[in-house]
Amino acid sequence: MAKKYDVVIVGAGPNGLIAGAYLSKAGLKTLIVEKRLEAGGGLATEESTLPMFLHNTHSIYHMMVEYAPAYKDLGLEENYRVRYIRPPLQFVMPFRDGKSLCLYTDVEKTCSSIARFSAKDADSYRQMHQRFQSYMEEFLAPATYVSPLSALDQTAKLEANPVGKELLELSEKSPLQIISDLFENEQVKTLMLYAACHWGLEPDLEGIGFLVPLYLNRASHYRLCVGGSHMVAQALGKIVLENGGLILGSQQVRKILFEDGRACGVETESGDVMEAEKAVISTLNPEQTFLSFIGNKNLDGEFVEKIKLWQWEKWSLLQIHLALEAPPDFKAAAQQPELNQGLVYVLGYENTEDLRRHWQAMEEGKLDPRAGFHCSFPSVHDPSQAPSGKCTGLISQMAPYALDGSAANWLTLKRKEEEAEHRLRILENYAPGIREKVLWMAVSSPADTENRFLDMKLGSIKQGAYLPFQMGYLRPNEECSDTRTPIPGLYLGGASCHPGGLVILGPGYLAANAVADDLGLNKWWKEPEIVTKARAKGIL
Repeated sequence: MAKKYDVVIVGAGPNGLIAGAYLSKAGLKTLIVEKRLEAGGGLATEESTLPMFLHNTHSIYHMMVEYAPAYKDLGLEENYRVRYIRPPLQFVMPFRDGKSLCLYTDVEKTCSSIARFSAKDADSYRQMHQRFQSYMEEFLAPATYVSPLSALDQTAKLEANPVGKELLELSEKSPLQIISDLFENEQVKTLMLYAACHWGLEPDLEGIGFLVPLYLNRASHYRLCVGGSHMVAQALGKIVLENGGLILGSQQVRKILFEDGRACGVETESGDVMEAEKAVISTLNPEQTFLSFIGNKNLDGEFVEKIKLWQWEKWSLLQIHLALEAPPDFKAAAQQPELNQGLVYVLGYENTEDLRRHWQAMEEGKLDPRAGFHCSFPSVHDPSQAPSGKCTGLISQMAPYALDGSAANWLTLKRKEEEAEHRLRILENYAPGIREKVLWMAVSSPADTENRFLDMKLGSIKQGAYLPFQMGYLRPNEECSDTRTPIPGLYLGGASCHPGGLVILGPGYLAANAVADDLGLNKWWKEPEIVTKARAKGIL
C-alpha cells in the first residue's frame, strides 16, 4: 500500500466521500480514512432487525436532491443508479378528533387539507409556499453551495434585494413567532412548528429565522433513496475508486501531522502514517480536528478558546426500527384511504403546547411520556426495502442525550425496550394492530448515536447546534468559515462547517472547491447555475 497521497481525507461520511469523488476525478491521488469498517457515515442502510429488512439507521429523508450539485456533476442517477422517490403525501398529522392534516407535494391538495381546519390558513399557506419557494430559488438554495460571506457583507447584499430584505426580517424572529404570524389555527400551527423544528431548531430562538422558510419549503420535498440511503454512499465510493482513489476502513486517526507548520498527513492509532503532499481535509467536528488531532499546544490560544466554546445540540433522536409482518393500517385511512400512503406521520401532538412541553422536558433531561414523535414506513414506497408483503418501519422521537442526568441511562436493554414499547402503544392508538405486526425491533438512543459516530458528540446529529453564532460565516468560526483553517494545507469539510448537516452534500463540496482553487486545478465541474444567477443578482 502506497503511503503518499496528494490528499488525505479524514472521515468517509457523505461529505468525505463527496470531497473525495470531486478531487479524485480532478486527478488528485486521494485517500479517505474511516474509523468504521463501512464507508458512508450517516448514509447507512442495514439489516438491523431481520434479514432482508433494510433500515436506514441514520439518514432517511433527503431534502435537497434537486439542488445539491453533486447529483448532476457526478451523474449519480444516470451512471450509478441512485434514484429517489418523492411520495405525493409527505406529512400526515392525525388528531384525536378523527381529523388529519396533510402536506402534499401538490400545493392545492395541501391547501384543501388545511381548509378543513381554517380557510384563512389555507390561503396563507398558498401565499407562503409561493414566497418561500422564491426564497429558496433566489438565495437559500444557492447560498447552501457557496462559501459564506462575512455577516456584514452578506447583510449589505440582502438589504439591497427585496427577497433579501424579507429574509433579514424573518431572521430576527423565532420559529414560533414566524408560524404564529402566518397561521391562526392551533392544529395547523402545530404541524408547521414540528416540520420547522424537529431537525434541531429551538422554537423560541431568534436569529435563525431564515431556516424556517427553508425547512417549511422542504417539508413537501422529502425524498427516499431507492434501495436505501446507503446507495448514495456506494455510488460516491465507486467514483472515488474508479478515479484511482482509495478508501480505508477501520482506521482511527490519532493525529494530524505537520511539517514546517503545514498539514502533511495523518497518523492512525495503529501507527500507520499516510502522507498528504497537497492537502488534508477533516470532516470531523472542531473538537476532534483541532483539540484531539492537533492539540492545544500547536494552536493559538485564542483560537483554542473559540473551539472550546462550540455548542452541541440540545437534543438528539431516539429511533426504533421495526420489522413488520405487514404495513400499518391507520384509523384515519378508513375515511381517507390514501392516508396509508403517507411518508411521515406526526403523532401525539394536539397543539403547540404539547410540543413546547416536549421541548421543556428535554431541557430538563427528561423524556415526557406524553410526548409525540414521527414515524415512517419506507417499504410502503420502496418495496425493495422489505421482503414481499412485509414492511419496514421507523419511529423517531426528539430525545435528550443525558437522560435523567446521564447518558448511561440509555444503555440498558431494559430501558430501551420499555421506551420502545411505550411508543408502540401510542402508535397503536393511531394504527390499531401495529404491535401484533412487529416481528423484531432495534432501538438506537442518543448515546448509541455518539458511540457509533464519534463526530456526533452528545448525539449531535449535525456536529453542532444551529445557533446565530454558529451559522454561515461563523460555522464553526470566522477563521474556518470557507473550509480553510489557520493551518496551511488543512481544510474542514464536515457538518460543523457551512452549510451544516442533514446530508445536504454541501460542506464536502465546498471543501473540494477550496482545495481545487488553492491548488490551481482546472476544475472539471462548473459553478451551479443557481449560484451564478444569485451572484448576477448581487444577492451572493
